[in-house]
Amino acid sequence: MMILKKILLSAAVLFTALSGFAQEKMIDKIVGTVGQKIILKSDVESMAMQYKSRGENHGDNLKCFVFEELLYQALLVNQARLDSVEVSDMQVDGELQRRMMMFEEQMGGREAMEKYFNKPYSEIESHFREIIKDQLIAQQMESTISGDISVTPQEVKKFFKSLPKDSLPLIESKIELAQIVIHPKIKDSQIEQIKKSLQEYKERSEKSEDFSFLASLYSDDLASAQKDGDLGWIRRGDLVPEFAAVAFELDKPGEISDIVKTEYGYHIIQYLGRKGERIHIKHILKIPKPTTAEKIKAKAKLDSIAESIRSGKITFEEAALLYSDDEESGKSNGIVVNPYTGTSEFTSSQLDPATNYILKQMKTGEISEPFESTSMKGKPEIKIVKLLNKTEPHIADINTDYQQISDLTKAHKKTELISNWIKKIQKTTYIKIDDSFYNCDFKYKGWLAK
Repeated sequence: MMILKKILLSAAVLFTALSGFAQEKMIDKIVGTVGQKIILKSDVESMAMQYKSRGENHGDNLKCFVFEELLYQALLVNQARLDSVEVSDMQVDGELQRRMMMFEEQMGGREAMEKYFNKPYSEIESHFREIIKDQLIAQQMESTISGDISVTPQEVKKFFKSLPKDSLPLIESKIELAQIVIHPKIKDSQIEQIKKSLQEYKERSEKSEDFSFLASLYSDDLASAQKDGDLGWIRRGDLVPEFAAVAFELDKPGEISDIVKTEYGYHIIQYLGRKGERIHIKHILKIPKPTTAEKIKAKAKLDSIAESIRSGKITFEEAALLYSDDEESGKSNGIVVNPYTGTSEFTSSQLDPATNYILKQMKTGEISEPFESTSMKGKPEIKIVKLLNKTEPHIADINTDYQQISDLTKAHKKTELISNWIKKIQKTTYIKIDDSFYNCDFKYKGWLAK
């Protein structure tokens, strides 16, 4: 749990390039030319190394596989130039910053990153700007080729029938649930103790102790605590408003904020630096925890509510609206919405461990006993759940899994469009590859046609 809003990033290709950038200087050479784009031996070596690190070996054909991937990207970028398909500097800068921030966090900060590559940050950033620009142009070109793909019910049925039985996808178990949540009361004395502790950490850090050490030892944000409280370089929009308002007022390196209250708990923030619209900060979070006595009270209340539901005095939906402390599900008959998909269906891995464990033992329509859990915001809660529906893992069926099969049909249709485009453009594009790749069993033979 972190105060950062969830940001999903894909940086595998950047990591690939960074890996090659960090290697000792090697005798490099051009191994592929596609129009005006070139592919270096080091590009292939670096990307192959990244595939290996992820356990994707592709047998003895890894370098050939990687080389064809790079040829395809070069074909997209070269054709984009001819077709005037472009991306803006703002898009490139934004994506570059996002990826560099993520990599910086993974490596433990900017200094660690510079030390690893033995180069200043500005040089690392400059080196990868063109790489990322090419990636974005390739993505834009691919989108232009495939367009807005749609499929008819007839196409979905035809595609499903064409699949060999042993190739039908396995559909994961899906769970739908409703809940009634009670947040155990937090005593004022507990909040005062948390504030006292945070004030003590601030004073200790301002005198002589390392804020990083204190964060790793005391912060309840376990994800950032593992990185000494470091949240990396972030923008205002990445933070919840109350936290951002205080963090962006800090302007002296090492400065520590007063205590900040957010929906996650109580924080102190250390300011490390600013770059344009981004700041580099650390924090210590303390989450108020209810006493055993308050947990017992909450469980007793839920016991009573559950008994009233089971005896027919009130429905689960009515009880959720009247008694649940979770406003979102309470107003929706207790139904829990999956924040990852926006639907009411969850896979086991998308549920918190306690809730997942309880649901595994339940039958559809059954109501659980009260149990302790943790909210999406990391706060302790007591709740009862009702299992609304559960599907078992099964082989895809057109009648029950139409949406998943429709998505597969779209993906297949896109693959066909791209495949036909590659074969067509290969015939009109100057392509030259190094002799060392002539024995590769490429998917598209047009790479060797010239």
